[in-house]
Amino acid sequence: MRVLIIEDDKTDMKLFSAVLEADEHRVVGMGSAEQAVVEIKLHHPEVILLDLNLPGMNGLALARLLKRDPATSHIPIVATTADGGEFSKEVALAAGCDAFIVKPVDTRRLSHQITQAAAISPSVNLTP
Repeated sequence: MRVLIIEDDKTDMKLFSAVLEADEHRVVGMGSAEQAVVEIKLHHPEVILLDLNLPGMNGLALARLLKRDPATSHIPIVATTADGGEFSKEVALAAGCDAFIVKPVDTRRLSHQITQAAAISPSVNLTP
């Protein structure tokens, strides 16, 4: 599966990429929402793993933008965040995210969670 990871933390980016690639997903990583917009429109990932706390345009704004556009509204968005205050599950789902994972991410379950989000209906909580 083609997975676009949008994550500004280099350690998380490396970890998520390694885990997903080990399970044979094709991964592209972007460090900002602004960079990702172009990538999404050109290469149409099958699922997006989106950090909500990004510099510049945050993940909530990007999710809203993608869900308003008919060309990208079908792409499942899995939100990730360590900040349960401003970026709560309810806020993420209201912005258009289809699933929600709280950091630190359980790397043993990450690939399954991404696959599950791509295959099931919106508004899924993937946190145990």
